[in-house]
Formats: sequence, structure tokens, C-alpha cells
Amino acid sequence: MLPKKIITPKVPPIKIQGIKTKLVPFIAESIKWDGEGTYFEPFMGSGVVGFNLEPQRAIFSDTNPYIIQFYKDIQSKKITSKIVRTFLENEATKLSSTPADKTSYYYEVRDRFNEEHSSLDFLFLQRSNFNGMIRFNNKGNYNVPFGRKPERFQKALITKIVNQVAWVEKIMKGKDWQFICMPFTEAFKMMKENDFVYLDPPYIDRYDGYYDSWSEEYAVLLAELTQKGKAGYAFSMWYENQYRKNTHMEKWTDGKLLTTEHFYHLGAKESNRNKMIEALVISDKNLNLEEVYHEQQ
Repeated sequence: MLPKKIITPKVPPIKIQGIKTKLVPFIAESIKWDGEGTYFEPFMGSGVVGFNLEPQRAIFSDTNPYIIQFYKDIQSKKITSKIVRTFLENEATKLSSTPADKTSYYYEVRDRFNEEHSSLDFLFLQRSNFNGMIRFNNKGNYNVPFGRKPERFQKALITKIVNQVAWVEKIMKGKDWQFICMPFTEAFKMMKENDFVYLDPPYIDRYDGYYDSWSEEYAVLLAELTQKGKAGYAFSMWYENQYRKNTHMEKWTDGKLLTTEHFYHLGAKESNRNKMIEALVISDKNLNLEEVYHEQQ
């Protein structure tokens, strides 16, 4: 049942650009939901928000099939924390024995992934690439460059990743969770009156590739479907920074707008690594008035 008090959020094994770890407490404390329906997260990404909220019933979805497959493999026990440890220890040796240039072992794994689409290789790439980016070219091939750290997988990091996988294994037990590769429009067709949806779509004017395209038209459609839909919602989006304000927020006229300061360390562009005001729009029926009152005092 929500809201859930989260002091120190836990981090999932797949780290990506713009991960919401530091915003999880703000999000969790700002919403309320009785948990009787299904929790939806149509832009799953890292899954950090939903995993920390731990709903009993959930549909996590994304258009990126490799994120979805990774968590389906954990759910089916094809991937376990023990398997991850053995894999990363073996790969760490191979990576550290090659120079940090274009002949690096990282690129061998990247080529292998583009041929075989192994979830373990996907994990390896996401934890050793440049700035936690996730990007595919127009042929559908993963093309993020190496992070230039051949010694990346030290024992401490491997243990950290293994513990993150173990955490996801633990919170999945006894839960009715589904992982589905589909666009957000399909997820909205499944939502009912008592459901709740958390939305973390690509950010307007800050999109730098992910798996497929994102446009102003999609963003407007998302705003319409959400505000006219049956499910309660919480929507994350950047609000403003020192340079400009996000005019797309004008499309979100229903619900309550909350803001908090956030700093983005990740980004391909230096201009995207700065402090900004983060917005959270919450449907009226899911607004935690007690938390909002506390914030205003």
C-alpha cells in the first residue's frame, strides 16, 4: 500500500541515463494509492521507482525489448545473482587485459550482443559503457561507446551488482508482476478504475536516443490519455532550469503539480548535466495531502 516511506532507495542492476534513484523518496511520499488495482509503469527504464514501491500487482513495460527480457530472465531464474557473479568475474578478466581503445574487449561484447541479444551481455554493456547511456542505431544495434575504464569491474563493483540482482530476485517473490514489451498506448488500453500508473517518459528537449523515436506528438498524446484515463497517475518531467522553462507542462492541466530540485550527473552533452527543477504531476485522487501540507510548512 502506498505511500511508502523510503529513506534510502535501492538501485536496480540496469543503470541508465536519467535514473530516478534520488527522486524516489519524493515520488513515494507524494502519492497515495490503496494498492487494490494494478501498478503500471509504461516507461520502465531502470524500474527504480516501481521496484522501490514494491506493488503486489504490476505491469512493467517498455519499447526496449532488452530491458524487458533482462527482468523476465531474472523472474524465470534464467539469470540469478550467482550466475551474474560468475559471468562478471570472467568478463572482468577479459576486459582488463585489453587496452581502452577501439580494439577493447567491450566492443567484442557489443558485437556479440547485437548478434545474440544475451541479457548478461546487456548488463555488462550498461555497467561499462559511456555515462550510462542506452542508445541504438537505425538498424537496431546497440552503439554506445566504451566508458574507457578497462579495470571497471573490480570486486567491489561486481559484488554491488550481484547484490542488486539479489534484491530484485527477493522483491519479485510472491508478487504478480508482468514484464511486457509494448508502447505506452497499449498499456493504457489495459488500465482500469483502481489502477495506478507512474510515467517517466523521455524528456522533452533532452531526448538523446533510447531504442525508438519520441516526439512532441507522442508527448501530447500521453498527456491526453493520462488525464482522460481511468487510472490514477503520477507523471515525472523536467520543469525548468537556469536557461528555460518546459512549455510542455502546459499540457498537464489536471491534477496537482509538485516540484523539487534535482541534479543530473549523466548526459552525453555537458549542457544536460546541471541542476534543474523536477516536476511531478499527480492525479487529485492520488495526492498525499499530508505530505504536501508538510512540504508547505
